[in-house]
Amino acid sequence: MNYFTHRLSDVQSKKIGKGTNIWQYCVVLSNAEIGENCNICSHCFIENDVIIGDKVTIKCGVQIWDGITIEDSVFIGPNVTFTNDKVPMSKQFPKEFLKTTIKKRASIGANATILPGITIGENAIIGAGSVVTKDVPANCKVIGNPAKEIKNL
Repeated sequence: MNYFTHRLSDVQSKKIGKGTNIWQYCVVLSNAEIGENCNICSHCFIENDVIIGDKVTIKCGVQIWDGITIEDSVFIGPNVTFTNDKVPMSKQFPKEFLKTTIKKRASIGANATILPGITIGENAIIGAGSVVTKDVPANCKVIGNPAKEIKNL
């Protein structure tokens, strides 16, 4: 094992890259894939149909649900909320969850909410507390509810 798992976490996946740290009170389900040199902070949940690239930082209190792909060198701030179902209903699941992709080097600020089926482009910045309801282009900064472009980087 070339990665660190805190003794108070429940890591079921064997697909974790070298140099990755998974801190206390995290749950990582068996089919999740996590790359090299990632930092998964405390109190995170990572579901099965999830791919996380290399050099990703996921701060405390984040849940990564089925259908989410996070590419290399992405920053996910504390308490970012991802969703994967536009019309969730108790005990009624879609055949396949909507796919959300966070492209390379994107940064998502604390407490942002990312609706399902969205692509956040390379180098994009999502301001803290923003609600992302549609795709965000590469090299773009968005803020607000709903998130609106304020600057092309």
